[in-house]
Amino acid sequence: MGLWGDLPYSAEQAAVIPKLIADMNSQDLVFTAHDGDLRQGSGSPDCADNSIYSRATVYFGSLRAPAIFTPGDNDWTDCDRKSLGANGRNSLQELDNERALFFGTPYTLGLSQFLLEVQATPLCKGFGGANANTGPNSDVTMTQTASYTNVPCIENRRWIVGKVVYATINIQGSCNNLCDDYPDPVEYAARNAADIAWMQGTFQVAKDQNCVAVMFITQADPGFDDTDATRAPTRNANTLVEDDAQKTTDGFHDFLVALRAQVIAFGKPVAYVHGDSHYFRVDKPLLDSTGKRVTNFTRVETFGDHQPTLGDVNWLKVNVDPSSREVFSYQPQIVNVDPVLVP
Repeated sequence: MGLWGDLPYSAEQAAVIPKLIADMNSQDLVFTAHDGDLRQGSGSPDCADNSIYSRATVYFGSLRAPAIFTPGDNDWTDCDRKSLGANGRNSLQELDNERALFFGTPYTLGLSQFLLEVQATPLCKGFGGANANTGPNSDVTMTQTASYTNVPCIENRRWIVGKVVYATINIQGSCNNLCDDYPDPVEYAARNAADIAWMQGTFQVAKDQNCVAVMFITQADPGFDDTDATRAPTRNANTLVEDDAQKTTDGFHDFLVALRAQVIAFGKPVAYVHGDSHYFRVDKPLLDSTGKRVTNFTRVETFGDHQPTLGDVNWLKVNVDPSSREVFSYQPQIVNVDPVLVP
């Protein structure tokens, strides 16, 4: 499979994406997955510019292998930032827009497609109505959601290839829409409960189908320990509580506690793929409550916009061998520079 995300964040990066897609298309991939963020978190194009969706549709439609996508915070939760053209924008409306554009059918995107299981129960929130907005110079608080609809979390998808079960989960950076700019605790509570149920259900499917491994694909870097300076605030690895005592809300704690319990009970390899903090790595950051490393858990962070121009327009190839100890092995694919030929 091919993993990518947090791209493109600039016109320079967008110019290289066709090369990345061509590189993926040159290899025999079962599927590809973009783990969110089709735009940068500030500046242009802002959330009023739907050209990013036209651009993304071309990207996904150009991929030879089936294409999976999960939303990113820059795509919707951050759209109430003034730096993303917030006046007159509503973050939940942006999520509804993405749901309609990319998740209208139970199939993957891409030139070749396959059927996915969809979280079809109406557990999430959709946009119902907003406070009145008086125009382009109005206060962003006036665009916040005032009423909601109950909708399926159709962006949460699940599928089995070989003896591995995969699932996407809509978990966002920016504190998961709970404590960043103009948070929405109603939306968060509904989606977080749905996400936990989808995650737990994925492990049940893995057990029922005797799968050898599980892989989750999402956007957010929730922070796993207190040594990770790429995310603030850091987190106590034993308790999974954030280190900042002044912070009273945490958009990831409940999910992480539930995830850790499931990973330990499952006992087989679990890969957690995310973007968000723009730092490519494959590591084992999860500890149990006593401080013992949970060795069957692997965090995989895809390449993303860590460099301002072209430095991280790359992707990650994942090989899957159900008979191997770790099941997954990882090969970075560097496409933004000409390769060095080694004799």
